Amino acid sequence: MMPDRHRRWAILLMACLLFVLSMFYRASVAVITPDLIRDLALDARGLSLVSAAFFYAFAFMQIPISMYLDGIGPRLSMTALSLLAVAGALIFAWGESLSALVIGRILLGAGMACNLMGSLKLITLWFGPLRFATLAALVISIGTAGNVTAATPLVLLVQSIGWRMTFTVFSAINLLLAVLFFIVVRDRPQSGGDGEPLRAASTNLREILSALGRLFREKDYWIISLGTFCRYGIFASVQGLWAGPYLMKVIGVSAVSAGNLILLMSIGIIVGSPVFGWLSDVAFNSRKGVVMGGLTGTGLVLVVLAGLSPGTSVAVLAGLFFGFGFFSSSGGIMYAHIKERMPVEHAATAMTGVNFFTMVGVVAFLQGLGSLMHHFYPQASLGASAFKGAFLTCAACLGLTVVSYLFTTETRRRPTAGR
Repeated sequence: MMPDRHRRWAILLMACLLFVLSMFYRASVAVITPDLIRDLALDARGLSLVSAAFFYAFAFMQIPISMYLDGIGPRLSMTALSLLAVAGALIFAWGESLSALVIGRILLGAGMACNLMGSLKLITLWFGPLRFATLAALVISIGTAGNVTAATPLVLLVQSIGWRMTFTVFSAINLLLAVLFFIVVRDRPQSGGDGEPLRAASTNLREILSALGRLFREKDYWIISLGTFCRYGIFASVQGLWAGPYLMKVIGVSAVSAGNLILLMSIGIIVGSPVFGWLSDVAFNSRKGVVMGGLTGTGLVLVVLAGLSPGTSVAVLAGLFFGFGFFSSSGGIMYAHIKERMPVEHAATAMTGVNFFTMVGVVAFLQGLGSLMHHFYPQASLGASAFKGAFLTCAACLGLTVVSYLFTTETRRRPTAGR
């Protein structure tokens, strides 16, 4: 039998791999849109529906996950939902209609919905609270490799074997990971180790609703949820949609350069996540201050982007887009912050409650910014003025979150003696 001290690192590895898969699926539609248009004659509305279906399912799955992950446990929850994603990948791969693709993406969104929250729950149970933010940031950093995989590597694989066979291959990888995860993972170590108390949460509906009620009465829950709604909603909408037309139509860079600059946002997340985890856990021993610093940095980058003119050098753009991802990665600390405001047995309830707003924010900013740009600039909705207005609006939203975050309760600045 594998000793706990070895098993916990194997568990962390398996959790990271499942989160990589989640990030891949959510970003994978962008580069295969020409294939979907060619093979299924999809228009812009159909493409947007296929893309958004994942996020809608992912967001609303947070509600049942928040109610039962603490009681059922991450091992069974993540394995069962991962198998659901296998079915979704196959349906998407071989669908012959818009409805089939949407159903496949819904199943993928539902199947991947537990991977981050389940991973954070496993870290809570298998590692001590002193390392939570660092390890959670590591999971997010590694998971962002899924975004990278969904860019140039996916293009090359699709060109080699076709998009349908590509997603069939990923469904097989998905199945293998689900089986290995079930074999390797245990919900709790045999001994307490350096983790937090190991009392399981109840699966009784009345007690679940009581825990949710306690969460909803916490003002910090709503403030942190606002923060993650704006932070990730803005980041994902810019990376997934608005950065491309801004760079090509407003700044005047080539499509290849635009793709490379967008990739730098993911690299910024990969680099920034462990840095902000270390700053929070070790350097400043603070959740609140580190989050506010990251949000401020993200907002300042948007203000600078709003003021750029055509012909801005690629070197300047590279620094800004890397910085945009780097500062945005501080959002991972919000999960540590809300976790520490609730008892450990309700950690998943707290984190999935916040994650619901994280994913809803993506849909809100994807569609909201487009509506804003079209409403105020109907003749040039993808022009410089429209993007300036959109970026300044996003910066203002982040400024609001920074001000509101002042009223949260700090959870890390405690005396170190006696730990």
